[in-house]
Amino acid sequence: MAVSRALRRLFHIRAIEERQKRIALESAIGELNRLEHALNAASERGKRSRRLIESSARTGDLADRFSGLEESETAGRHAAGLKPRIAAARETVEELREEFLAARVERRQAETLIEETEARDTLEADRRTQQALDDWHGARQHREDGSASQTRSAESDATPRFDPAGAGATPSGQT
Repeated sequence: MAVSRALRRLFHIRAIEERQKRIALESAIGELNRLEHALNAASERGKRSRRLIESSARTGDLADRFSGLEESETAGRHAAGLKPRIAAARETVEELREEFLAARVERRQAETLIEETEARDTLEADRRTQQALDDWHGARQHREDGSASQTRSAESDATPRFDPAGAGATPSGQT
């Protein structure tokens, strides 16, 4: 039984779905990385602002101290706003990863069905080929056996036989 068009179509659909889910997963991972990078930048901004506050405490520069405090507060708000978005992005990535893996399993199942069907078809074709060769060899043997028995019977027909009527030995078939 050849692989049906429907099964091949199913395989192609599963492959397309898997590709789309992989692209969506990669996009979500990219978004998560962008958010994490922004969180790291906010953290660095907070560290710089704290260093500015420390240096202003040593120098007594009031403008740097207020600037550092404002920067620290802004970095904290920015980080606080990013954390829930990062958590949501991680959940999205996990969901998309599961969907991608499920799509991959479905594609592989369809691929396995096609491979098994093709293997079964190949095995059946090999069996038929071997059967045809066996039949051909058997027919050839039968012809050779038939030719050999005809040759033996022709030889036995050509041997002289004794004619009891006294006519002497005559080859059989000749009277």
